[in-house]
Amino acid sequence: MNTYAFMDSIKAIYKIGLGPSSSHTMGPNKAAKIFLEKNPSASSFRVTLYGSLAATGKGHMTDKAILQVLGEERTEIVWRPNKVLDFHTNGMLYEALDESGAKTDEWLVFSIGGGNLSDGKEQVKEISDDVYHLNHMSEIQEYLEDNGLSFWEYVEQCEGPQIWDFLAEVWETMQASVKEGLSRDDRLPGSLNLRSKAKQYYVRGTGYKDSLKSRALITAYALAVSEQNARGETVVTAPTCGSCGIVPAVLYHQKIAHNFSDRDICKALATAGLFGNIIRTNASISGAEVGCQGEVGSACVMAAAAVNQLYGGTLQQIEYAAEMAMEHNLGLTCDPVCGLVQIPCIERNPIAALRALDVSFYALLGDGRHLVSFDHVVDTMKRTGKDLPSLYKETAEGGLASLSLNNSRNK
Repeated sequence: MNTYAFMDSIKAIYKIGLGPSSSHTMGPNKAAKIFLEKNPSASSFRVTLYGSLAATGKGHMTDKAILQVLGEERTEIVWRPNKVLDFHTNGMLYEALDESGAKTDEWLVFSIGGGNLSDGKEQVKEISDDVYHLNHMSEIQEYLEDNGLSFWEYVEQCEGPQIWDFLAEVWETMQASVKEGLSRDDRLPGSLNLRSKAKQYYVRGTGYKDSLKSRALITAYALAVSEQNARGETVVTAPTCGSCGIVPAVLYHQKIAHNFSDRDICKALATAGLFGNIIRTNASISGAEVGCQGEVGSACVMAAAAVNQLYGGTLQQIEYAAEMAMEHNLGLTCDPVCGLVQIPCIERNPIAALRALDVSFYALLGDGRHLVSFDHVVDTMKRTGKDLPSLYKETAEGGLASLSLNNSRNK
């Protein structure tokens, strides 16, 4: 392939912030901060939201994320769900106004997934340096085999030893979100009036034995983080808010039930971040762009690669587990009921966490040889996402989102 195009730091995959949506909450919140810094003396602001960002913005608390920064008294939010801009469906136009209402500055920016922004030409970066000299798995594997390196060693080589302090903070935040989520017994915000389930699932799960207990507890851990996200609490994108429960659930269980060290888990997070970064670079992690295969599918990939490494997987076995994780999430739609990151999002997190374990152990049974490469399945996901109708890409207009509110009460 020999592309040799640089790839961002895995810090772009793991972002610590408030839920419920990296695209709809973190991205707009960050854009508002940048625009306010450029226009501190503006008398008022007008923010126009386009496409998917406008269609599900209220359910995702997009307006609150923006108003938190710019101020509710001096900011007008304009919703344009039926206008989709060419570059990306999550478009935002920020305008600064003087006392007479005349425009003094404007900025068209796009929330492209995982809390990341783009001006339509290139990504608006918090981290200036591109750190990876390869961006396809086939190239990376060849390099690692030639140099006798593991995936996590490649991450350390490219990122520097300071990456471990960053991942330690990420892991600490993930654990905190699991623990806090397990302690809550309440109703989630929003019109669906859903009751949280993590605590009761955890209590019931402890009553099972052996493998059933493991699966029940992983389910509870994933629910705990996903419900924290739905509450708008602090989570880590892995790679997005909507899929934030999958990686923490799998890794937290490995620590609690199988005594893996925090150091081992941080190495697993490094490998997971590398796989997520390849997806982000060569396809998309935005549900509005490629559907939930880009969110839950990518998180399933990351968790599968991480746990496979923990259990001694070879480079080939880890890549195989990651490939299967995406292959069996291809075509997954993003169709949130009422535009909330709740149905089907919350349930998809524990299901994908369990699937990540299943494909990981499937890969460990063999020698890692298989026909479909990780690079090919990532490209397939991208093309599948482009073929999905917009109804199934976070607009809350088709699929499950077309259900009436009464029909969703049983959830």
